Amino acid sequence: MGNCNFKVDNLDDQQSINKSNFKFHCIIGKGGFGKVWKVERKKFKTFYAMKEMSKVKIVNKKSVNSVMNERRLLSQLKHPFLINMFYAFQDYENLYLVTDLVTGGDLRYHLTKKKKFSEQETKFFVACILVGLEYMHNNGVIHRDIKPENLLLDEKGYVHITDMGISKMWSPDNAHDTSGTPGYMAPEVMCRQNHGVAVDYFALGVVCYEFMFGKRPYGGKTRKDIRDSIVKNQIHLKKADVPEGWSLEAADFINKCLQRKPANRLGLNGPNEVKQHIWLKDVDWQSVIEMKLQPSFIPGQTQTSLDRSASIRQGCSLGRCTEGRGEITTQEEFCTKFVQRLRV
Repeated sequence: MGNCNFKVDNLDDQQSINKSNFKFHCIIGKGGFGKVWKVERKKFKTFYAMKEMSKVKIVNKKSVNSVMNERRLLSQLKHPFLINMFYAFQDYENLYLVTDLVTGGDLRYHLTKKKKFSEQETKFFVACILVGLEYMHNNGVIHRDIKPENLLLDEKGYVHITDMGISKMWSPDNAHDTSGTPGYMAPEVMCRQNHGVAVDYFALGVVCYEFMFGKRPYGGKTRKDIRDSIVKNQIHLKKADVPEGWSLEAADFINKCLQRKPANRLGLNGPNEVKQHIWLKDVDWQSVIEMKLQPSFIPGQTQTSLDRSASIRQGCSLGRCTEGRGEITTQEEFCTKFVQRLRV
């Protein structure tokens, strides 16, 4: 990779951090760029997840901007309902991100096993997600890829939002920037229109629908089919559509999140509007924030769920679309730009 003098990022002490500061316990996940390790910081005896990402693979998969973007945002954000970064460093071949270790698996894994979630389970998940989104949106960041794969459970059953690869600071002119996962992308993103925080609440509506029915509201064999379904079809759950054990208030929440027009969508005016919906009227938000509630779904800590929680989901993995951003094309340029970005 050439002579790349990477500035070590250190968020909790003044030492230079490298691999020798950690004890490597086991591989807990694999992905397109490399491995995820369960590691222990020797000095403090604390455990983390460490993403080990090959520079060559990042460049070859044209995912440099995604990786740099995630690194930059993770350095700016820190919240109990996000997956937080503690260290970032590199060696000759790899980049390393050291983050929270959560062991409960992602919600895609658990949804696949359970087929559906109950209304009470879903409401708790939504409360956690909303607290995380509220923090991000108040800091001007749109996640843009809310989906079960990016919602990780800790051992207590609380949800943590991960994968900032295509998140971005909100700007008034972003029509050219079309990013997300088919099936969860809001119509305004699909149609290359300016978009804001409401896209995350549209995706949240898709997730709720999926937890209710065990399938996404927008189907199709191709991306075009899915796009056409999202753009043309207005979801409107009626009383007869609501499964046993679910309330009409939950259906109304989903209907309002899935409004095709952002101006009509729940969340256009921010997270408080969403939190005040009648379906969430009984949520004790302070107890959620302080993690004092007993979740109704507590995950088992199997090796499979741990693998799922640590999967590397960067760039175009899992069907994600990323368009409208310039790409860095050489390894040397990547190295130089990465160092420059981290020194800002």
